[in-house]
Amino acid sequence: MHTLSAGDLLRHWRLERRLSQLELAGRSDTSARHLSFIETGRATPSRAMLANLCEHLQVPLRERNRLLLAAGYAPAFAEPALDAPEMAPVRAAMRSILEGHQPYPALAIDQSWNMIDANAGVALLLTGIDPALLTPPVNALRLTLHPDGLAGRILNLPEWRGHVFARLNHQLEVTGSPDLAELAEELRAYPGGATELVLPEPDQVVVPLRLRHDGQDLSFLSVTTVFGTPMNVTVAELAIESFLPADDATRAALS
Repeated sequence: MHTLSAGDLLRHWRLERRLSQLELAGRSDTSARHLSFIETGRATPSRAMLANLCEHLQVPLRERNRLLLAAGYAPAFAEPALDAPEMAPVRAAMRSILEGHQPYPALAIDQSWNMIDANAGVALLLTGIDPALLTPPVNALRLTLHPDGLAGRILNLPEWRGHVFARLNHQLEVTGSPDLAELAEELRAYPGGATELVLPEPDQVVVPLRLRHDGQDLSFLSVTTVFGTPMNVTVAELAIESFLPADDATRAALS
């Protein structure tokens, strides 16, 4: 099996970002000739040059480590376990945000949409879910679109499914994650497949999650929170998904 070189990986990310060698060279203050030599292995980039190129290509931190290793350098970004002592401030901030959204559902996820933590409000999303889907690691997108999951209670399922795939496809473009690619393939095999995003109404602001719960129709706005200045892989791949009332009836029902 061919092992990708640093040049191979740089070329991959340059093409993912739809940049020519000349465009990237101009942005990173180098020459297109030198960049070509790096991509073909005729020149060995310095650690500083790799860092500069990765910054302009917006390469995810996990992939920057992979690129550095391929070039023979040590990784630049740690990947501590979430329960590591140095991650205590992150855990505290995450828990504070989750609790602050009570009584509305909020959950913390990793890059692959696996649930890391959740507040008590998430219980309303789990009503009637097949227990097999709640076996760790619990995947939020699988829970949402699986026919034995939340899908049967989502009143605007085609619209919400379109929203999920639009977001997932964008995330795949940004990260190139093989785990996400595998998850997307699984979700496409569910009933309904990867339908295109349904066009919103002219006066529609966002795509709501409309959910049937205990005989009531609830409507939520989805809000994503990420850490603004991540300096390790673990923090960079964390996100909090919050579901806030989209109308007064939902606010009253949950209050």
